[in-house]
Amino acid sequence: HTMEKFCSIWKHTCWDGVGDDLHYKIIGGSQFTWLSSSRTSSQRRLLTVVLQGAAGVGKTTLAKKWMLDWAQDHLPGTFHSAFYLSCKELGRQGPCTFAELLAKKCPDAQEAGPQVLAQGQKILVVIDGFNELRVPGSLIHDICGNWEKPKPVPVLLGSLLKRKLLPKATLLVTTRPEALGELRLLVDQPLFIEVEGFLEADRRGYFLKHFEQQDQALRAFEGMKGSPALFHMGACWGFCTCLKGQLEKGEDPAPTCRTPTSLFLRFLCNQCSPAAPHLPTALHALSLLAARGIWAQTSLFDGEDLGQLGLSESDLRPFLDGKVLQADADCEGCYAFLHLSVQQFLAALFYLLDGAEPGDAGGWAADIGNMRALLSKEERLRNPSLTRVGYFLFGLANQERARELEATFGCRVSLDVRQELLRVTRSRDWSFPSRADTRELMRCLYESQEEALVREALVPITELALHLQSERDLVHASFCLRHGQALRRLWLQVEKGIFLENDGASEPGCAVNRCCSPSRPARSQQDHHALCRWTELCSVLSSNENLTFLEVSQSFLSHSSVRILCEQITRVTCNLQKVVIKNVSPVHAYRDFCLALVGKKTLTHLILEGSVPCDNMLLLLLCEALKHRRCNLQYLRLGSCSDFTQHLNDFSLALKVNQSLQSLDLTASELGDEGVKLLCGSLRHPSCFLQWLSLENCHLTEVCCKELASTLIVNQRLTHLCLAKNNLGDGGVRLLSEGLSYPECQLQTLVLCQCSITRRGCKHISDFLQGDSCLTLLDLSLNPIATGLWFLCEALKKPSCNLKCLGLCGCSLPSFCWQDLASALASNQRLEVLDLGQNSLGQSGVTVLFEALKQRSSPLKRLRLRTDESSAQTQKLLKEVRDSNPKLNIDCKAARAASSSYCEFPF
Repeated sequence: HTMEKFCSIWKHTCWDGVGDDLHYKIIGGSQFTWLSSSRTSSQRRLLTVVLQGAAGVGKTTLAKKWMLDWAQDHLPGTFHSAFYLSCKELGRQGPCTFAELLAKKCPDAQEAGPQVLAQGQKILVVIDGFNELRVPGSLIHDICGNWEKPKPVPVLLGSLLKRKLLPKATLLVTTRPEALGELRLLVDQPLFIEVEGFLEADRRGYFLKHFEQQDQALRAFEGMKGSPALFHMGACWGFCTCLKGQLEKGEDPAPTCRTPTSLFLRFLCNQCSPAAPHLPTALHALSLLAARGIWAQTSLFDGEDLGQLGLSESDLRPFLDGKVLQADADCEGCYAFLHLSVQQFLAALFYLLDGAEPGDAGGWAADIGNMRALLSKEERLRNPSLTRVGYFLFGLANQERARELEATFGCRVSLDVRQELLRVTRSRDWSFPSRADTRELMRCLYESQEEALVREALVPITELALHLQSERDLVHASFCLRHGQALRRLWLQVEKGIFLENDGASEPGCAVNRCCSPSRPARSQQDHHALCRWTELCSVLSSNENLTFLEVSQSFLSHSSVRILCEQITRVTCNLQKVVIKNVSPVHAYRDFCLALVGKKTLTHLILEGSVPCDNMLLLLLCEALKHRRCNLQYLRLGSCSDFTQHLNDFSLALKVNQSLQSLDLTASELGDEGVKLLCGSLRHPSCFLQWLSLENCHLTEVCCKELASTLIVNQRLTHLCLAKNNLGDGGVRLLSEGLSYPECQLQTLVLCQCSITRRGCKHISDFLQGDSCLTLLDLSLNPIATGLWFLCEALKKPSCNLKCLGLCGCSLPSFCWQDLASALASNQRLEVLDLGQNSLGQSGVTVLFEALKQRSSPLKRLRLRTDESSAQTQKLLKEVRDSNPKLNIDCKAARAASSSYCEFPF
């Protein structure tokens, strides 16, 4: 009896015979032993296994195949009993007891009795399609361990997952990724298995099996393979049927395989005879049923559902005959679409059919959201199926496809959909706050395959950040960017694996049941396709005259992809002015970019950052770029350069020759004291035009400060200097102060964050501030100056002190110093910004400071400090200060801003 039952279950599986070909990987584990009878006693633990994956990849097939293997004794000694529970079917059942639920599936269960089953360690329960359950928000509070107490089915299954029922059974749950959040709340330490469907070789085999002629099978397979979106969908039978019909008619399958919309449209047209009676009415009814199911998050329909819409089985006959809609194998008297994607496609079609917008037909579609709701982020998060419906809607907005629909089904297509889609993409909900939103837009626009629509949608977009996570993202972006002529700034991030040279082994912690790496020739062909799309994407750099900014960061490129990108940069029609290359591999890419930028007249800003290998070739190219007669580079940042000192002679010479460079940022480069001495030689040269210099975290000490002080006296163009995160100490500050005290020194900004400065250093700083100093911004944050604040206050009281911005964040300032600071603020007429964050003021310190700040004559515009804003006394003082000094902005947060200082270099 058991054998017959599970053979019947397997017979109704649409992928009969292919269970062994499905590819899966265990997430976070290295072995797959739960179905093995050879497990040791330590492995015999309570186990919940979750098969997760997109719709149609074979989760149900795999679960049923394992049950069949058990029933046929291919897995001896594993389980005594097994139960298959379909959530799709059970979701329509009313309240019942758990005993009744199991008895319906297996009459033997009632005979065994709850006591026996509850103690059984060798029971397997398959919960198929958890995502089909309507899980109530209060489910967690309704969990019940009573076998005989009637409960809604979701509560019973939730109790089973929480192990209140059958606590020692092995549970096998299948679900789509969107329901994982709810499932995680119910299961304890599950084993997650990601089902990925067929591997490429298996898909190829499936096509060869479906087609009689091998050449047709391979042609159809290659067409599918050329579309990443289609290739990873699971509806193999429908795809083969559709393409086979086209090839038999002598038609080219390539246009059909371009997008899911084009293929599903062709499938729908092929499966329905134009001679069928009342075809427009049937299509309208079918699309209404699909849309209502999507919004209700159900894929199963019974006679009552049809009756509510005024439909009968005869109304849907053309689509039942064409297998678009089918009698469900698990639930008698119910219908389901061939595949979830078919339902999503038809739901999108509902919005396209003339007169189908909710409310236009007497309210019969009131439970279906309008187009704006369909495309809203909020609704898509609540109901993930709406996302793919949105893709199909963009795809159906294509005018040629609309004409094909009208010709095949004799229906009228709404002309308003296109404009509504454009309105939605320009709304606040589609304002691209993240790269994920941008990727969503690219996918939607690509699906349309309508160049005019893409061009119109991209008109208002001047900045775009693209995160290319797969070849599919690359395909979408390359199609869309060609039409975004208003684009001015572009950010690119390319994940590992898109290009051949960067392929690696599987991620650690993932056990794969079969080798998942394609053969080398197949991978080379895939790489060729990716490089073709990459060429199209990069061509925007030379075809769009408005594009002036490019950042490529956190990217895994290849020799070929770097060469293609550089070729576009070197073209005369490329107008890039600002280029950022940050954390890019392979390492030689930095050299290639430098070579491409030599003599680039439009380039004014360049950043090379992230373990930049400063080898001979890279420095040589940089120097050539700086010395080139057409060089207009104004800003250069070389972040984290290793072995920089070995090449400083050439670089210093280039600085003397170059007459355009105004800002140089060498943050985190291995410069050292000797390197600074060489650099200072160039800075003192009359032809050096540098105004901004950052040597943050360059391993500097007191030793180099005399050279720097000398440079500050000689070079009157240098106005901004950052020496943060260097161990200069009080001795280094003393030497710098000597240079800063000279009237020839024109320095306006000095950043000395985290430089080991104490009270003594503050005395030297105070002395030059009281003289004729040009300094207007001084950042001493994260130095233990403590009582050294008294010297700074003395300087602030002097009319000759020109400071406008003072950073004292995290300086260990003592509580008794606040009166001195309040006195200084009361008399100072220039200070506009003061940062006291990460210092403990106490209530008395806050009171003293705020009393001083009530004066309307205070020039202070921004104050940051740490205090308890919730205190009634503090709130009262804050209100009084803001009332008397409304231009003052007070920030009571203790955290420091993301930037290391208030000295932001111009980019």
